[in-house]
Amino acid sequence: MIGLPSLQALDGAPGPRIWLAAEATDMRCGFDRLAERVQSVIGGDPLSGHLFLFRSRKGNRMKILTWDRDGYVLWYKRLEVGVFKLPRMAPGAGSVELRASELAMLLDGIDMAKLKRVPRYERLPQKRVKMQENMVA
Repeated sequence: MIGLPSLQALDGAPGPRIWLAAEATDMRCGFDRLAERVQSVIGGDPLSGHLFLFRSRKGNRMKILTWDRDGYVLWYKRLEVGVFKLPRMAPGAGSVELRASELAMLLDGIDMAKLKRVPRYERLPQKRVKMQENMVA
């Protein structure tokens, strides 16, 4: 039987972390100025290999900066119509960490603020089940 990956499996897969700067960024910034913003605004290491996202004031442009072994990589996306629908952020937060699935939704135009996760059954690992049984007994 072929198993399909769940969002939890995709989001939990080892890989770079994803950080979105809360404040708008001047899209004229290049590699070096964005790397400085990673340190000052997000508080991260631009050489870590993580993904750092920056949006424009109008919300229709997005830059993603990452370090790839021997140099920076910069992706730049401009929407012809509409804006990127950003996730909710705590007031005063400099950045927010995203899951891989949230980045995919952001780039595909899905409004995460309107999404609602419903409670799902989750089977406890056997060790936790035995511990709970021992605690009840």
